[in-house]
Amino acid sequence: MLLAQLLDRAGTGVWAAACVLYFTFVIGLDAGQVGLLLGASGVAGIAGSPLAGHLADRFPVRSLLIGAHLLRLGTLCLMLVVTDFALLLLVVAVTHLGDRGAKTLEMLFATRVAGDRRATYQALSRSSANAGYALGAGLAAIGLAVGTRGAYQVLILADALSFLVVAALVWRTKEARGHGLVVPPAGPADATGPAAAAAPAGRGPWRDRGYLRFVLLDIPMHLDDSILGIGIPLWLVGRTEAPHELIPAFLVVNTVLVVLLQLQVSARVETARQAAGAVALYGVATFACCALLAGAGAGGVWGASAALLAAAVLATAAELVRSVSSWELAVRLAPKEARASYLGVAGMAQSVQKSAGPLLLTGVVMAAGPAGWLALGTAVAGLSLVQRRSSLRRLDRLERLERTPPVPAAFG
Repeated sequence: MLLAQLLDRAGTGVWAAACVLYFTFVIGLDAGQVGLLLGASGVAGIAGSPLAGHLADRFPVRSLLIGAHLLRLGTLCLMLVVTDFALLLLVVAVTHLGDRGAKTLEMLFATRVAGDRRATYQALSRSSANAGYALGAGLAAIGLAVGTRGAYQVLILADALSFLVVAALVWRTKEARGHGLVVPPAGPADATGPAAAAAPAGRGPWRDRGYLRFVLLDIPMHLDDSILGIGIPLWLVGRTEAPHELIPAFLVVNTVLVVLLQLQVSARVETARQAAGAVALYGVATFACCALLAGAGAGGVWGASAALLAAAVLATAAELVRSVSSWELAVRLAPKEARASYLGVAGMAQSVQKSAGPLLLTGVVMAAGPAGWLALGTAVAGLSLVQRRSSLRRLDRLERLERTPPVPAAFG
């Protein structure tokens, strides 16, 4: 699975680096059309996670994951021949829907196979994913340097073929027993036991206020992604004297630190309570990152460069913590017998952030200047404490329910 993820992310890295230029120079779209295309794909991606979770409760996860990869293979091949904007809009939206669904299914599959070693697997997954993104970006740089229509088409084909290879690797991976993450009841008494009390039959994640609160609070706990990829580069260009050549260094810093440190961070977050405590650390790291960005504009060339690099390190530190704590809490706060559908809903947090985060940063935070960064850091730090407290309370309640003996079923 780790090799499959590396190849998947390599293909995704190729597409991420080349898609805007492909739509602009090969298809001939203007900036407004490209923005609408990418915005619509982001909205479609939000539905990918809950849809994948819903299906995983009913069908084998491995089969669904293979299907998601083949769906992306087909839609990317269609992009080579589709030039009509309306059809392209549909194709890109379906591609992103499959992309988000595949990522959720990957983690559902890994959660079942890895068991209590979820944190270790998540660390290895993050390391391989970052290595894959870096590899994909490097391959895309070669094609972009050539700059011809044929070069762009080769990049898209490379991305599509990566999904075909990944589907084959998943097909060869042995699937654990059971279709999804559902734990079937052992007998009549289970229907009134602690697990049922945690998530009554037919209730589901959409009617579980406690879990929805966790998902809602988890959205700002993913802002490190937009801060690193959008906020820091744009702030460098628009508000500091740092050289533009520094921008690629942010990705290098992020990739190297994740590959080197993710396993060590995961080793310190092995339980649900440790994961809840780590959420507070996310808030501290994000606040410090935002504070450095707020002051970067007053530091001159060297001062601004040092502040921006330090901010990239802190954003990466937040990512290292979040990548472990977020998924661990999503798993542990969900009832065992309905984890697939619950984790599908939890996956929406990252998708919503990817759509709303860039708008928040560019339209609100950076428009407000240094005060905007300080406000954002303060808000995320405060919400991280709320998330920590809320998660611990739900864990306490679930533990009490597990200790409560089941009520014997009545037979007439």
